[in-house]
Amino acid sequence: MHIGIYIYDNAEVLDFSGPFEVFSTANRFLTGDRQHKVSLLAQKASLVHARGGFRVQPDFSISEHPPVDVLVVVGGVHTHEVKKAAVIDWIADAAKSAKVVASVCTGAFLLAQAGLLDGRDVTTHWEDCDDLQKDYPTLTVKRNARWLQSDQYFTSAGISAGIDMSLALVAFLYDKSIAEKTARQMEYDWVHHPD
Repeated sequence: MHIGIYIYDNAEVLDFSGPFEVFSTANRFLTGDRQHKVSLLAQKASLVHARGGFRVQPDFSISEHPPVDVLVVVGGVHTHEVKKAAVIDWIADAAKSAKVVASVCTGAFLLAQAGLLDGRDVTTHWEDCDDLQKDYPTLTVKRNARWLQSDQYFTSAGISAGIDMSLALVAFLYDKSIAEKTARQMEYDWVHHPD
């Protein structure tokens, strides 16, 4: 299984490093065919400048990467990213074959722009809930949820909430005991319930 985390300039660092840590740590408790690969994906396979000047090298570009089974789209300063037709088209296309699609924080705007969240209960960073509801009125934005699941779509509130959601994804993909072992290994107090 391949877990692809989509990043971009001015992405929030913990939005991608938190889930990356969860999925990488979970691999310690999986064997053989159950193990997964975690990759960072970007529009181009060149250096990405995340928030605070944090520089990160993506593993693959969106035009050349292995098939994605789990797609995680992160948040940050998303206002420029949501206008990139090539990125939005890629997200919509990648979602067709993915088993699970998730967003951290304002990554929900990119999923919504790709038409993936219509009619669903979703969440995002508390500061952006009103804008998400206004920009995409077919969504039902839950303002006090840590993370939410709607079928194969997961959305989380801001920044650290992506860790809770990623642990829920581990439980969804494998089983709850793997998620609990992962949280313990990370010394993280997992919020199991979405709200």
